[in-house]
Amino acid sequence: MIRTGEQYRESLRNDAREVWMNGERVTDVTTHPMFKPLVDVRARIYDMQHDEKTRDVMTYQDEGANEPCAIGLKLPYSQQDWHDKRKAVDTVMNDVGGVVIRVGDETIGEMWSLWDGKDVLNEVDPRFSVNIERHIYDAIRHDPFHVSANTDPKGDRSKRPQDQDPDMLVHVVKERDDGIVIRGAKYETAAAYSNQGFLKPTIANWGDSKLSEYAVGAIMRMDAPGVKHICRTGFAGRAPAEDYPLSSRFDEVDTIVILDNVFIPWEDVLFYQHTRAASFIRTTLHRYSAFPFVQRILTVADMMIGAAMWNVKQTGLDKQQAVQEKLATLAVYREGINAHLTASIAMAEKSPNGLLMPNQSLLFTGRVHACSNLHHMMHIARELCGGQICVTPDAASFEHEETGKWMQKYYTINENWIADDRRKLLAFARDLLNSDYAGHRLTFQLFAQSPPFAHLAAVYRNFDFENCLDFVQNSAGLSDNIRGDGSAH
Repeated sequence: MIRTGEQYRESLRNDAREVWMNGERVTDVTTHPMFKPLVDVRARIYDMQHDEKTRDVMTYQDEGANEPCAIGLKLPYSQQDWHDKRKAVDTVMNDVGGVVIRVGDETIGEMWSLWDGKDVLNEVDPRFSVNIERHIYDAIRHDPFHVSANTDPKGDRSKRPQDQDPDMLVHVVKERDDGIVIRGAKYETAAAYSNQGFLKPTIANWGDSKLSEYAVGAIMRMDAPGVKHICRTGFAGRAPAEDYPLSSRFDEVDTIVILDNVFIPWEDVLFYQHTRAASFIRTTLHRYSAFPFVQRILTVADMMIGAAMWNVKQTGLDKQQAVQEKLATLAVYREGINAHLTASIAMAEKSPNGLLMPNQSLLFTGRVHACSNLHHMMHIARELCGGQICVTPDAASFEHEETGKWMQKYYTINENWIADDRRKLLAFARDLLNSDYAGHRLTFQLFAQSPPFAHLAAVYRNFDFENCLDFVQNSAGLSDNIRGDGSAH
């Protein structure tokens, strides 16, 4: 059944997870200053499923479970399902006042992609597709915080994994009657404060091999023996929240998850050895999860437009044509993302397993538009916010008896825009566009769903080139022989 925020916190306190940060063992991620803000956000999302004001948006009545379940985990069979999911994400972002990405709804779709490949998996072992289906319904009915164990350290990519330290890619080191034992490491955001993850293969050089110990996918408990979470230092707590209002609340801590002879029971193994299955998963992995990922960049665009617009309005620059043109450029970027998301639902497609997936060509071209142009849009927003976002003193200077009077004098614009509001807006814009956190988030958006070349590869696989070929063939009067088999298309 749907959890409460406190039940989620208890699930983290009552397990045996091993978490490290800054060379120290973290005894409780729910209270640690660099984990607590995001734990609290995830707990709030759970509580929104029970809150009278938001529960109708956040949940649906599941017929199989005969009880309310999280809308983000619902299997999509209709366009309305996607509209409902989109509304739920928007509701969360508005409620928490920022953008969070790895909170479950953005990763569960990878499991649906795997389920779509059940015919491929059944070639190996029919148990695997049964395992996948069971885990999908377990997620719906038990509401865990589910993430994904994504990329490996990889090592020297000019070499096969077998020709270097074999642990550079996750692999199976032992097969037992009751399961498998794996070694290696994975990078994953939010792993240290999640319950479970979909451990999936990275892109590997399998050559012509049909079987490989590196082709493995499984559900992994984040507190399993042998699992160690070594986390980067968080942004929260480094500086006062008044000066960094976003990084103090929305830093999603990244982890290298060490897998030191971790046992996975057969019922949690989703595929194993079959390289064709692993390749299928890599090429179709984001057919669902790309939607909530891109939707969050839409919210980032709204934040940039709002920060820039307020900055130019307060100083009276919004009347200048050059400023309006830059604001319009931001609006075009934003609406481009919005159009791709909207159209991908309107032209949604049936998946191999009968689910409804967003139109793949429109979704993946929208992802390229959102990710490849984000840094350009951030720079335009910086221009519009002006140089004060990088030179303004901190909140303490505005509050101190001696320095505060000067801050009031030089940061008050008129009777409507007093110094305190001006400081808050500049602090928000700085954290959104100019801080360490802003740079980190920009890189994260670039690679969070694989690197740009993979984004373009997904477009190439899903775009319908045949219509363009047909048009030119007919318009130019080309013969049917050009298609190679002499037949008309």
